[in-house]
Amino acid sequence: MSITTKAYVVEEKGGPFVLKDVILDHLEPDEVLIEMKFTGLCHTDLLVQAGLMPIGSFPAVLGHEGCGVIRALGASVSNKSLALNDQVFLSFRTCTACAPCLAGQGGACTQSQALSFLRTRLDASKPSPISLGDGTPVHGQFFGQSSLARMAVVSERSVVKCDASLGFGDDELGPLAPMGCGYLTGAGTVVNVLKPRRDSSMVILGVGAVGIAALLGARALGVTNIVVVDIVAAKLELAGQLGAKYVVNTLREEDGDLGAAVRRYFPAGADFIIDTTGVGRVLQAALGALGVGGTFALVGAMPPDTELRVNALDILTGCKKIIGVIEAWSDPQQIVPLLVQWYKEGKFPIDRIVKIYPATELDRALEDLKAGKVIKPVLSWDSL
Repeated sequence: MSITTKAYVVEEKGGPFVLKDVILDHLEPDEVLIEMKFTGLCHTDLLVQAGLMPIGSFPAVLGHEGCGVIRALGASVSNKSLALNDQVFLSFRTCTACAPCLAGQGGACTQSQALSFLRTRLDASKPSPISLGDGTPVHGQFFGQSSLARMAVVSERSVVKCDASLGFGDDELGPLAPMGCGYLTGAGTVVNVLKPRRDSSMVILGVGAVGIAALLGARALGVTNIVVVDIVAAKLELAGQLGAKYVVNTLREEDGDLGAAVRRYFPAGADFIIDTTGVGRVLQAALGALGVGGTFALVGAMPPDTELRVNALDILTGCKKIIGVIEAWSDPQQIVPLLVQWYKEGKFPIDRIVKIYPATELDRALEDLKAGKVIKPVLSWDSL
């Protein structure tokens, strides 16, 4: 049985998000119908909307930081713990069969681009689960979910169950909606990839949602020697409140040389640097702050023409390691419950960066995001 619901449709590359009626197809056996409660807005959605990252086709429904409640289950859903009315978080979709997936590193899935951006349903012979009223197909299951919608037909592989014993009301899920992408990327890179010691030194470039999540993840592991870098004083003040030992504002004259500014605090250079900005000049400047044997993790979405000049001798002698990390090389079924538990225990106060907007006010949420008035905007679908 088809369902009519509201969704934000991007009709063409560079087109606006338009809230309109769409029709959802019946569930395939491996799919789940989700009533969306909240959806985080992520920079990746905006890059795809602008045509700077690939997608299978337009029109499309984007959104990949959803959370909500199960309203129907396909006949062959393999996760037998899922039940009607369960609260769930939505994350990226993987193939589950390649070497990284089998090793518990789904973020490095060899099929990630196809499954998150290019394909709609897992069975490529099936039509998209979303269409317009006139029958026009709409690219759906972006990241397996297309959660910028009131209701969504979601791939089972994107569903992470919320532990009912934590006792969250549906209206309390809002700050947690970005668990499946932004928070997972930042904190998961620290937990799964870098694995710092308590006495490690760390630099985090950018105080967005991913950067704050990385900071909170490091603090939850007991790391205290953390420098956070940004150009917005209010964001740096918040980072200090959340546990950054030092802050660097590269707009200040004394911090203009980023490498020198970091080495003021870490004379031997940092053990770890995490870039969440994707800005080439920031990456280049920060290389000078990496210590011998250090690791530079690139997690920010970068334009394809970004250049980074690296001293080959440093790499050949093992002095420095630069790695690109997608979705923290993580298994959402493992990392998301950990972060939710940390949130419940007060170790991961990610609600400090969230502002909830009615789903009808997406444009205002994006304006506030671009103006730096909010770090992580989240839409509430209960307003529809």
